Amino acid sequence: MEYTSGGDSAAVGLPDLFADLVRCETRLYNALGDRLRERHGIVTSQYEFLRYLRDHPGCRVADLAAEFAIGVGATSKGIDRLEKQGWAARRPNPADRRSSLLVLTDDGARLVDAAEATFTGGLSELLGGALDSPSVAAAARALSTLRSALERDRVGTPTG
Repeated sequence: MEYTSGGDSAAVGLPDLFADLVRCETRLYNALGDRLRERHGIVTSQYEFLRYLRDHPGCRVADLAAEFAIGVGATSKGIDRLEKQGWAARRPNPADRRSSLLVLTDDGARLVDAAEATFTGGLSELLGGALDSPSVAAAARALSTLRSALERDRVGTPTG
């Protein structure tokens, strides 16, 4: 199947687009994970969780699950691993005794700040080695628009 948009005459093969999106994501995720593991002893998913906790203090497991479009059970297990390492903690939620609020520990805050330099430097190197700045900006705009539409329409939201 090919897709054309508006006045754009360039046809895009959608299965090929999908394959490119998925393979690029996987390769970037793995490459950044290798750097984070080597330099900080964490993997990409742990970095992403820590960064979210830093940027959204007092969030809940359900908030993380919604952000990353993964199940609550998998998210809770990920937080369990961060807690075991002493990088995050659950605190009672004063507004709802059934849920907990998540916080970074001081060690977790130091770790995510150090890992952020590795992550952003690695991503800049990987993207900059293949794309010029206007191409990165165009890709960022297109993916942001797509993500917003998918989230708005609750496409691909886990059921568990």
